[in-house]
Amino acid sequence: MVAVSDSAMTSPFKLLVLPGDGIGPQILSETLRVVEWFSGYLGVDFQIHQDLVGGASIDAHGVPISDATVDLALQSNAVLFGAVGGPKWDDLARSDRPEMGILRLRQALDLYANLRPAVCFPELAGASSLRPEIIDSTDILIVRESTAGVYFGTPRGIETDSNGFRRAIDTQAYNEAEISRACRCAFEIARQRKNKVCSVDKANVMETGVLWRRVANEVGREYPDVELSHMYADNCAMQLLRAPRQFDVIVTDNLFGDILSDEAAALCGSLGLLPSATLNRVDPHLPGKALYEPIHGSAPDISDVTMANPIATILSFGMCLNYSMNKPEATGLLNRAVARALAKGLRTADIASGADEPVSGVAMTDEILSGLDELAGQMREAN
Repeated sequence: MVAVSDSAMTSPFKLLVLPGDGIGPQILSETLRVVEWFSGYLGVDFQIHQDLVGGASIDAHGVPISDATVDLALQSNAVLFGAVGGPKWDDLARSDRPEMGILRLRQALDLYANLRPAVCFPELAGASSLRPEIIDSTDILIVRESTAGVYFGTPRGIETDSNGFRRAIDTQAYNEAEISRACRCAFEIARQRKNKVCSVDKANVMETGVLWRRVANEVGREYPDVELSHMYADNCAMQLLRAPRQFDVIVTDNLFGDILSDEAAALCGSLGLLPSATLNRVDPHLPGKALYEPIHGSAPDISDVTMANPIATILSFGMCLNYSMNKPEATGLLNRAVARALAKGLRTADIASGADEPVSGVAMTDEILSGLDELAGQMREAN
């Protein structure tokens, strides 16, 4: 590792680590090795506090996340999150399920802008279900509104109607403030990329879609340098498979963002590759609260072995380096180290194919750390 002198040490960075369930503890254990490397490289004192969330918190405290843990999140510079859920808790009422832990955190910290990049590594072109020439150079960022919409709307529930049939209700609701701040975040990010935003809705059949499109147009007039287009969600799903390179920044609501970002992950070969950041500010580089997590689930079926892919979680920490620590050069260094490991042929089980011999998550992290040492050494020599 290339370390800096003690004199370069900055103020402590408070990082709350919530491993959760299933493979969550496994992938975060590997990610914390990368955090330790950057502590030395950047001269940053990471003050790390680990706590419970999801099913682990239910077992210990009876709730998906405790008030004390939420308070810790409010006092932290950032939260690094693993994954939650599993068959053990599937029969609980919706309000008591492990997934409510992450939803409560989003609301408590007002984390309304979920950033989900989908970047196709050239080394993994064969892992995608699409032809290499279709996904080549795909680099998409989906901005998903994450504190409103159908996941939070009321009324909701299951009731019995007058004919004796069970009837389920979910409410999709948005106000213009919730829409405009998500759209502004997308436009701000687009200015740092290719100046293109595609707003995705279902304005043809949903009133929330009509309002979403109107507000997106209003916000778009504040950014005359950014090209704004609109697309229905079903067409966007098709276009992601047909011609993904047409997209740069996509902004959409909570439900569509959840679905489309998982589809974008398939373009790249695996959910185990894609990170995310959820922020409480329009400009991602301004100070504020943030939560970083992989977009994949807890995969309880492999939680007792070391085959989980840590890349998505490691790259989520890379987003933390950029957005919460304003260290984009460190993010770039980490991205190159991940690409180097893949270029050397290392594959965890989820991205292995053909004659590939899958490696453990530990081995993948070992190679990423080796790459960080090598790349940092090259930078030192060049300077």
